[in-house]
Amino acid sequence: MEFERATGYGIKPIHQRLGPLPSAVGRRHNKVCIYWEAGRCNRRNCPYLHGELPRSLDVASKKRASVWRNPKTAGKRDSDLPRLDADKDQTTSQVNKLCKDFIVGSSCGLGDECKSLHSWFTGDSFSLLTALPSHQKVITGIVLPWGSDKLYTGSQDNTVRIWDCHSGRCVHTVNLESEVGCMISEGPWIFVGVNNAVRAWNTKTFTDLALKASDGKSPVGRVYALAFDNESLFAAIQDGCILAWKLNDQENSFEPAVPLKGHQRSVVSLVIRGGRLYSGCMDSTIRVWDLTTLRCIETLTGHSSVVMSLLYWDNYLLSCSLDGTVKVWAVGDSGKMEVVYTHCEDHGVLQLYGVNDAQDKPVLLCARNDDTVSLYDLPSFSERGRIFSEQEVRAIARGPDGLFFTGDASGKLRVWKWAAKDVTVAASHR
Repeated sequence: MEFERATGYGIKPIHQRLGPLPSAVGRRHNKVCIYWEAGRCNRRNCPYLHGELPRSLDVASKKRASVWRNPKTAGKRDSDLPRLDADKDQTTSQVNKLCKDFIVGSSCGLGDECKSLHSWFTGDSFSLLTALPSHQKVITGIVLPWGSDKLYTGSQDNTVRIWDCHSGRCVHTVNLESEVGCMISEGPWIFVGVNNAVRAWNTKTFTDLALKASDGKSPVGRVYALAFDNESLFAAIQDGCILAWKLNDQENSFEPAVPLKGHQRSVVSLVIRGGRLYSGCMDSTIRVWDLTTLRCIETLTGHSSVVMSLLYWDNYLLSCSLDGTVKVWAVGDSGKMEVVYTHCEDHGVLQLYGVNDAQDKPVLLCARNDDTVSLYDLPSFSERGRIFSEQEVRAIARGPDGLFFTGDASGKLRVWKWAAKDVTVAASHR
C-alpha cells in the first residue's frame, strides 16, 4: 500500500479548512457564492464572495472596548479590566506592510528610502529558520506525531509530504488522488480528511484504513476538520454532519458510532474539552455536544459569518470568524455559555492556535485573510509580533524545542523558532 511504502524511511511511532480564498479584485456582488459553500464552484473569476470579509461589514467601526470579564476579576470596575487598544492596532496595521519587491525576491528600487517591511516577521521573541516550497496548492494540515522525527504536511494538491526533521528534506510524497482538507495526529495514528473519505494511518503497524460511517457508507463531501479525544475520533463534514468512530485497540481499528446531526450547513471547525465537543459551522453557529449522550445541549449564536476555528484555553472557549472577530466564551451564572469578550480585527480571521511562553503566559496565534498572523498576549490581546506570507496562512502546528510551523495558500511551509526563553506548550486545540 502507498502509506506502507512511504514509511520505509525509518519512521518511528509517533489540525483549516476551506479552499484558498480567491482575490476580491473584480467582485461585483456582496453575497457568498452558494456553489463555493457546497464546495463545487469552478468559475475562475466568480463575482461572488468565496470566504472574504463582506465589504459592507465595517469591522473597524465596531466597538473595540469590549471587556474580557474573567471570573477572577468579577466585581472590578471596567477601567481596571483589560481592553483592546484600537489606536495602537490601527497604527500597527499601517506600518506593517511588505515591500512588493521583497515578496518576489527582487532588489528594492527605493533602497533605504523604502518604508515597507523587508522581513517576513516583526517582533523579537521568535525568528524564521527556513522556508520550504513544499506544495503546489494551499497547505491544509501540518502534524509532527509524538516521538517521530518526521513532519507531515497535507495539501489541496492531493498529496501528503513527509519531511525528515534532521535534514529538512522531503523524503516521500503520498499521492491521495484527492484534496486534503485537514490532518491531525494522536499517538501512533495520523488522520487525514480528504474528499468523501477519512484515512487513518498507524505508524507502528503500517495500517492504512478508510473509515466508513455507521451506515457503512463513506463521508459525503469535503472533510473540513478532525478532533480526537478519549479514544474517539470526530470528523466535520461538508453535508453538516459530524461523523464519529471509537478506537478498538485490540483489533487496531475504528468502529463507527452514531453521527451527530443538527447543523444546517457545512461544519468547518471542531474542538474537544471537558467531555464536550464544540463545532463551528458555516451557518455562523457553534453547537455544544455532550460526548456521553452524543446530543447537542446548547447552540451558541454570536458570530455573523462562518466560524472558522475553535480553541480552548483555560476555562474559555475562543472562536474566530470571517466576520472579523475573535470571541471569548465562558459559562455564565445561568449555566449557559456566553460571550465575555470580543476582539475585533480589520479582516476575516481564519485560524486560532494557542501556545505558552517561557513565563507560562498564554500567546494566541491569529491567522487572518490579509496574509498575516498576529501573536497576541492573553487575556489583554496586546500584539507582540506578526508573521507575513505571500498568501493566507491556513495551517499552524508546534514542534519540540521551541519550534512551530506555518503553511500558507501558496504551498509554502515555514519553520519558526521561539527565542531561547520562549518554549511552547500548546493550548487545547484542533
